[in-house]
Amino acid sequence: MVFRLMKSAKKKWRKINGPNRLPDVIQGIEFKDGIKQLQTAA
Repeated sequence: MVFRLMKSAKKKWRKINGPNRLPDVIQGIEFKDGIKQLQTAA
């Protein structure tokens, strides 16, 4: 059953856009509309 679920889910998967941004996402940097948001000191 799990195998069939994975096969059906695979049809909806797509390639990651911007794999070069993945390290920034892992570090917790926020993006808004694809633009990196720099944190400013308050």
